Formats: sequence, structure tokens, C-alpha cells
Amino acid sequence: MQIEGLGSLLPKTIEPAAKNKSFGIEGFGETLNGFISDVNKSQLDSQNTIQDFVSGNGVELHEVMIAGEKAKTNLELLMEIRNKAVDMFKELTRIPV
Repeated sequence: MQIEGLGSLLPKTIEPAAKNKSFGIEGFGETLNGFISDVNKSQLDSQNTIQDFVSGNGVELHEVMIAGEKAKTNLELLMEIRNKAVDMFKELTRIPV
């Protein structure tokens, strides 16, 4: 009986990410920009859903409420991430070198 390594069991999509070892500021900035654009998209989707409801385009009230709560939750999460990043920066500036 031959024992194979774990590498054959991993999906092929994980391998390129594991080879890329640059976890610097650019990665954080890209992630943050992506999240900001997702929050903006959810805000715009919520506005479009409200407009469709008001104009009578077959949108139900519960769909409007779900879209609004999703946009609100995304915005609150973004604000908490911003607050934690600011706190982290303040803490790092207090550390003596």
C-alpha cells in the first residue's frame, strides 16, 4: 500500500495563493478597497430596490427591508473596521522604537 502526500488532496485553487507570500500593505489595501466597493454596491442595490418598490415594479416590502438591513449591516461593519484600524494606528504610534 502506497501512502500519498496531502498535496494531491488539496484543490488546485489553493496552491497559487499559498505560493504568493506577499501579505503586505498592498494586500490589506486591496481587501479594504474591495470591501468598500461591496458596501457601496449594497447601498446602491438598496436604493434601487426602494425605487422599484415605490414605482410598483413587482418588488415586495420584505425585499426592501432585507436590502436595507443588509446595506445597514455592511456599513456598520465597515465603520467598526475603520475604528479598529484607527485604534491600531494610534497604538502603534505610541510604541517607542
